Amino acid sequence: MPKNITKITDLSKEEILQILKEASSMNYQYLSVGCNAPYFKGKNMVMIFEKPSLRTRVAFEVAAKQLGGDAIYLTSSDILASGSNTHGRESIPDIAKNLENFADIILARVYEHKTIEALAENSSIPVINGLCDLHHPTQTLADLYTIYEIFGGFPSWLKIAYVGDGNNVAGSLLLGCDLLGINFHIASPSGYEISDKVLSLAKGNSYKMFEDPYEAVKDADIIYTDTWVSMGQEKEFEKRMKVFKSYQVNDKLLSYASSGVKVMHCLPAHRGEEITDDVIDGEQSVVFAQSKARMIIAKALLKFLVEQ
Repeated sequence: MPKNITKITDLSKEEILQILKEASSMNYQYLSVGCNAPYFKGKNMVMIFEKPSLRTRVAFEVAAKQLGGDAIYLTSSDILASGSNTHGRESIPDIAKNLENFADIILARVYEHKTIEALAENSSIPVINGLCDLHHPTQTLADLYTIYEIFGGFPSWLKIAYVGDGNNVAGSLLLGCDLLGINFHIASPSGYEISDKVLSLAKGNSYKMFEDPYEAVKDADIIYTDTWVSMGQEKEFEKRMKVFKSYQVNDKLLSYASSGVKVMHCLPAHRGEEITDDVIDGEQSVVFAQSKARMIIAKALLKFLVEQ
């Protein structure tokens, strides 16, 4: 059976640490000699995108090419559509069985987790979830890599506080921290918490949930946020702006955290909404290092999967 990354909990603690260490080593190699060994030589990755993308697409496409392989980009209008024989060009299982004839890895960025599950269940090659409604495991790996590099690992005192919508990014980060035993706080308005379906995957007790953002970030070493209005939620814009108004990451909120707090955001950022300009552009921000980590992790993940 192929090793699929449909959600972060498809990886063990040991596998996550292995990927992070490999990413660090591969980045050092690239910075030292200007290239990486061709771990993906002669191989191809097909990338299916129902949703638009900047970081996920570019990170994985460049990663594949820098490792000696190639990446093929397919929009939903090319193949996926609704994924049913009635409304789509062909079924998800048929898509998976076709793509395994041509490629070595499938990366899919889709609306619904069930699409990822169907691809994985019907494919003999690894499937990577590049984002869906419930999970965003590649973002979590990049987040953990960023933290790993900043703190030299994951010290027992480390506290991460997520402020905002309990979306796919928040849920995946909670599960990643749960696997590694990292203290994780999340503050979300009532009715916008991480879903029970995602929380049911957590096995530890290192996370705490709050409604008050100031309580959640007290003495935090990292404050993390994301957009309040994700793709597909545009009709809720006005409502969400009111509900999340007190969850903005700004100087006042940072004053409740540790003196050396770092700020993270998975991007794209809506400046003046979930985060202020002075915070995202300030010395405490590691947002663009976090963005760069997407490609570093993509390389390590491709190497990890082809070696399984």
